[in-house]
Amino acid sequence: MSSPPKKHSGVRRPGSARGVLSAVKLSERLTGEVDTWAEAHGMTRAEAICRLLEFGLSAAPAPAAAPAKPLELEDLAVRQISELLDPFLPTAERERRIRRLIEGPPEFTAERIDLPKPRK
Repeated sequence: MSSPPKKHSGVRRPGSARGVLSAVKLSERLTGEVDTWAEAHGMTRAEAICRLLEFGLSAAPAPAAAPAKPLELEDLAVRQISELLDPFLPTAERERRIRRLIEGPPEFTAERIDLPKPRK
């Protein structure tokens, strides 16, 4: 005696919904932003998360910034410090302050790793 075949309820998931179920934890703010995006594009939250992940994964990675040369960094620091200093300072005082900020106090010169070590 075999049992009669089961009848389907008529509700079937589309073929694309047969993927692996993955739970993600999102902040309330991010969930709200995903929901807003999903509503604007006429899709469910799950579809929106999938679509946004696909967009993110297919995007070209940002080019890595070339490491700046030490002299370029120093020039940039000098320009920034010059803009912050009082323009009415005498030139010698401005240069002294810039040098002190760039090179650091003399008592820490031995600790700097970017300077050559003195010969003993």
